[in-house]
Amino acid sequence: MTRTQFEERLFGILRWVTIAFLAVITIAPFYYMLLLSVKPIDALLLDPGSLWVSAKDFTLDTYRSVLRPTSEGGQGFLRMLVNSALVALGTVVLTLAAAVPGAYAVSRLRFFGGRHVSALFLAVYLFPATLLAVPLFVMFARIGLSGSLVGLAVVYIAQTVPVSIYMMKNYFVTIPYSIEEAAALDGCTRLQAMRRVILPLALPSLMATGLYVFMIAWNEFLFALLFLAADPDAWTVSLGLQQLANGIEVPKTVLMAGSVVLTIPVVLLFFAAERLLTEGLTSGADKS
Repeated sequence: MTRTQFEERLFGILRWVTIAFLAVITIAPFYYMLLLSVKPIDALLLDPGSLWVSAKDFTLDTYRSVLRPTSEGGQGFLRMLVNSALVALGTVVLTLAAAVPGAYAVSRLRFFGGRHVSALFLAVYLFPATLLAVPLFVMFARIGLSGSLVGLAVVYIAQTVPVSIYMMKNYFVTIPYSIEEAAALDGCTRLQAMRRVILPLALPSLMATGLYVFMIAWNEFLFALLFLAADPDAWTVSLGLQQLANGIEVPKTVLMAGSVVLTIPVVLLFFAAERLLTEGLTSGADKS
């Protein structure tokens, strides 16, 4: 065996060992969380280290308890899921509506200070969220948007637009100018070229940015607590999960069911968008 063959075989083995190790440490916690969510509390107390659940112990009562309205003795997560979905989807739509023109302008137009705009956008994240929380709450309270899902979505938009512009700008600059020039020769205005040519080619970037924004809005806790704590009917899933974690009388199996309910939508959304996230739609677009 030559040295090259030995190195190829060694690195091939190490690659699969690394992939297996990363898969285990990533999947194992979620598997155990899912396992606990379908166990009755008695079975968990008898054998907390068990890595499977028997057919006689399998139950979905934990999910019924989590999703059932509070008026019926449940945790009311179904309403919280709707609230979180409204906030997250609204944040995604409004963020992309603001970030797409901004990213296009930064990547295509020439203006004074254009090279430093991206750095200024990222500088927003030098300020911790706790530093902005109180001023934002006072400002929104004065205009009557504290305690509302609309006010919470606006706060998220202020946080997500800068990084969204930065992410999409880096993708827009990879789209060849010749495609836009060809559209201009066909009679398209700059706005029409962006809508008919640039945006379809930038669909992977839009999907990736939208998924990133959705995850931020879906999982965020600090601003949700600050804005919605006084109105339980407007709570998001992250607030409900924190309530379960702090509840002494709530079984841990119900807490795990709530965690699964919080996680599943993001996982499903990621797998649904995986093709667009990985597919390069600009492949072969610029041909001589």
